[in-house]
Amino acid sequence: MILIDSYGWVEYFADGPLAEKYARYVEEADSGNTLTPTIVVYEVYRRVKAMSGEQEALEAFAQMSRTKIVELTITLSLEAAEISLATGLGMADSIVIATAKAFDATVVTSDEHLKNAPGVFFIHD
Repeated sequence: MILIDSYGWVEYFADGPLAEKYARYVEEADSGNTLTPTIVVYEVYRRVKAMSGEQEALEAFAQMSRTKIVELTITLSLEAAEISLATGLGMADSIVIATAKAFDATVVTSDEHLKNAPGVFFIHD
């Protein structure tokens, strides 16, 4: 199971320099192999809409909707807070790490904040 971080979804939908490296993860994502925390839905929709407009943001959401969407629960909130206190990560990154940990998933990202976090597969050029 993988969790594509916001960075990867945005990179793919914005056709960024790493878009091709994320293509197979995004294009093969479904509820059997990929998790998407609701905080990632928020971040991706917001960024893609701001950069490319509503239609592209809705297309990104449609693709994310094919994955297993994970709601932010009290348990995940508390785990994310503990991760943030221990590592100094921000709220969204801590929620991503807590969600991946809860589902034994690998985070796929290019976010420098997560580069050395356990359970992260870091994509770079």
